[in-house]
Amino acid sequence: MESSILVVSDLTMRFGGLKALDHVNFAVPRGHVTGLIGPNGAGKTTMFNLISRLAHPTEGRIEYDGQNLLALKPHEVVGKGIARTFQNVGLFPNISVLDNLLLGRHVRFTSGLAGSSFGSRRSRQQEREARLEARALLERVGLGSIEGAIVRFLPYGTQKLVELARALMARPKLLLLDEPVAGMNATETQAMGAFIQKLRDEFDLSVLLVEHDMSLVMGICDWVIVLDFGKRIAEGKPQDVQHNPAVIEAYLGEEVAVAET
Repeated sequence: MESSILVVSDLTMRFGGLKALDHVNFAVPRGHVTGLIGPNGAGKTTMFNLISRLAHPTEGRIEYDGQNLLALKPHEVVGKGIARTFQNVGLFPNISVLDNLLLGRHVRFTSGLAGSSFGSRRSRQQEREARLEARALLERVGLGSIEGAIVRFLPYGTQKLVELARALMARPKLLLLDEPVAGMNATETQAMGAFIQKLRDEFDLSVLLVEHDMSLVMGICDWVIVLDFGKRIAEGKPQDVQHNPAVIEAYLGEEVAVAET
């Protein structure tokens, strides 16, 4: 496999007597879209929370770009180049698209809290630079015409695209997508799939996504990792994973369909 941007080694997470993750090992190849799939309760969200440093594992190690990720705090993870979206849209609904993106850039400001609060020269300069960057990003991803729109008035699918654009404002190298097409119709799902591939190619991103829509996963992922009851049961190319007997059994005997290309 190509070089890996993220390596998970013997990762275990216990909640009391329950093992949400049980000595899980996998690697996320650099520059690819990787799917992390499995039935409900498989441990996918727990894995994302550990990578995001919202939780600390019972055992194991996570290395990101050669660094010990578990030594970092959540805000430091973002600063190192990992951005995450959530299943439920996490935008601020009563402000504009542009202002939402600016909030995604603040994590990289260097003027500090005092400088931002009192409007120092450095903080004003960073605000101007962030505004220019946000507008350029919106144009680049095809959302420039709605920069002033109030988020709550936008269609759900468009809000999800805005959330992805906001994540890009943190200048990530690894993008974690938690069910990016949850609640979308077929047309929105297709558009989101194309959007994710565009982000990977144009921004030189590595993407790790959790998703239940198997047509999307099989259609856009280069590599797929399958969890079931906290264990990794399969890993490989989509075409190989879909025919794996353990994967078929985990999905109640229904073979995962590969999207037509």
